[in-house]
Amino acid sequence: MNRFTAPTFSFALLAVIVTLQGCAVPQPYVPQTPTATEVRPPVAPATTVGNEVAIRAISLLGSPYEWGGNGPTTFDCSGLVRFIHDQLGILVPRTAAEQYSAATPVDVDEIEPGDLLFFKIKGRISHVAIYAGEGRFVHAPQTGRSVELRMLDDDFYAPRLAGAGRLF
Repeated sequence: MNRFTAPTFSFALLAVIVTLQGCAVPQPYVPQTPTATEVRPPVAPATTVGNEVAIRAISLLGSPYEWGGNGPTTFDCSGLVRFIHDQLGILVPRTAAEQYSAATPVDVDEIEPGDLLFFKIKGRISHVAIYAGEGRFVHAPQTGRSVELRMLDDDFYAPRLAGAGRLF
């Protein structure tokens, strides 16, 4: 004889459902304290003015060169520098030579992202670039070429590097 009746079955089924429902209730989050052997991800460095200058310069790669261009869509070398610094509230002279005179000198071996690199072409300071880090700089080279990234050891620019400076 089967002792399992419909009311008993319903009660047993309800008990199972209630028990399983308890498993679905989310538990409160308790942060775990890392042990000494766990590796933590590196913390990103705080954004500095120099890093912001470099990031903004990199964001303009590919923008067209135009003599006298000072943004927002076309640039010459000093116009690029001035445009980026102006966005950050830093007043900057217009020409590469004026920027060279206004900049606080920085030893080329100690340049940091956002520093300016000045080049002597045809015997005078006539070109400026923004150091982007890792041996690279961003500049607006000449008519027919866009804002580009170059290496410090570039065959044309390396021997013409006259100095470095900072405007922030």
